Amino acid sequence: MKIAQRALTLLSGLALTTLTDLTALALPAQAQTLRIGASAGVHADTVAAAVAEAKKQGLDVKVIEFTDWTTPNEALAAGDLDLNYFQHQAFLDNAIQQRGYKFAVAGIGVLPNIGLFSYKIKHFEELKEGAKVAVASDPVNQGRGLLLLEKAGLIKLREGSGAKASVNDIVANPKKLKFVEVEGPQLVRAIDDVDLAQGIPAHFVSAGKPQVASSGLLYSGASDSYYAIRFVARQDNVNDPRVKQFIKIFNASQAVREQVQKSFAGDTKLYTLAWVNK
Repeated sequence: MKIAQRALTLLSGLALTTLTDLTALALPAQAQTLRIGASAGVHADTVAAAVAEAKKQGLDVKVIEFTDWTTPNEALAAGDLDLNYFQHQAFLDNAIQQRGYKFAVAGIGVLPNIGLFSYKIKHFEELKEGAKVAVASDPVNQGRGLLLLEKAGLIKLREGSGAKASVNDIVANPKKLKFVEVEGPQLVRAIDDVDLAQGIPAHFVSAGKPQVASSGLLYSGASDSYYAIRFVARQDNVNDPRVKQFIKIFNASQAVREQVQKSFAGDTKLYTLAWVNK
């Protein structure tokens, strides 16, 4: 009798265990939060604008803000992020070359113009000999700034240097301008201490200076999608359905477009919706 009771208890336990396992399999897995790193300001704000719509579609998204242009890639490579949104293709190519990241582009976002800004002059002719000019310290964005300075007629770059130009490629500098290399996100503050500064208009808007964003002496063209901001993932998760879903939501979101317009001070000459114009 005791043997029979033990057998019945064992069978009941096995049945309960099996039923529990099957029930667990039948329940939907709890959706993991999609972690997106973005530089503070326009990029983080526009990504955040799509979060509410993503939630309605069953996708939980957390936006993590960064104040530099190094940590977002390090965090992505380490697996602390699923996606980042702060860099254009030229910056990404350079980062991969320098650090060996196994990254891939998952989608395209906003194309911001860069500009040349000053609190001290209204025209380039007013720039005095030996004036201080702030340019981005990273090699890619420095090249963009120098090309814009060349377009303004202030310098001449070594032939063929193009977007990869550095201050060492300046072959003619008639005004003997003194170049100050500043980390990209800090250029908005550098304008206070120099005569002319390269800058991204949206950074001035974020700093509460929208009037400065629209008062650049010269802007880069808005049609070059090579400099549009990319959604970047690791190669091993670029096809993650959550990544694809969020980018689709971002590109279709009216809230995102409204936030972009707000972030660029309502001035459409300062940006392009690159996914619409590709």
